[in-house]
Order: sequence, then C-alpha cells, then structure tokens
Amino acid sequence: MRAIVLDTDVSSLLIKHQLPKALHSRVAETLTCVTFVTIGELVRWMRLHGLGSHRRQGVDNWLTEVTRLPDDEEVAQTWGELSAAATERGRSRPPNDTWIAACCLVEGLPLATGNVKDFADFAQYHGLHLITD
Repeated sequence: MRAIVLDTDVSSLLIKHQLPKALHSRVAETLTCVTFVTIGELVRWMRLHGLGSHRRQGVDNWLTEVTRLPDDEEVAQTWGELSAAATERGRSRPPNDTWIAACCLVEGLPLATGNVKDFADFAQYHGLHLITD
C-alpha cells in the first residue's frame, strides 16, 4: 500500500470532515502518516481552542489510527541540511515546516498539504513531492 504524510492543515480538515473530495479520495487510498510536529501542532490547537473532552478524544483516537513517522538522528541531520540550505538561499523556512519536510524526505514519502508555498522550496531544491489535490 502506498503511503503519504499529512501536513497539519490536511490532518485538521480530515479530522473535521472538511477535506476536499478529491484529496479525501487520495488519502483514503493510502496509508496515512503524520510527523511528531503535526501531533504537537494538533495538541496545541486543541488546547488553544478549548476543545472539550469528547472532541479531544476524537482527535486522540484519530492519532492512534495513523502511522507516526520516526524522528531520529537521520531526520535531525536532514533538518539541519535543509535549514542551512534555505538560509544560504536567503529564504529561511519555519522550523516546523522544515521538520515535516525532513521527515518526508528521509522516508521518501510525499506530503499532502494545502500550504504549498510553505513547502515549495523543499520541492524545488530537495525533491519533496507535494500532493495538493
């Protein structure tokens, strides 16, 4: 089975049952993965939006159903390389986006995102495959 990594925006829309139909079809046909960054961002989002225990439990249940990509030394080194390369190009990238890109590149998996501009440099210069629809 093919696998894709879900960016936090796509994960959130999927959890809320608001993912566009075309992207939902692609996600449904694959093994869905998330990074440690998306887990952290979802927890932050739940807390800041005051989600009740029932909705929080729904998100927690969803997280148990997706595959979590490893975060290890290879990912950390890739993050460092991506971050340095972006800085050298004069276009530093947000750390969380860089971590997500590093996880995807190490595993050789595409990233489903609605935030193409946040990952365009990683696609252009490092071969990150983006799924946008």
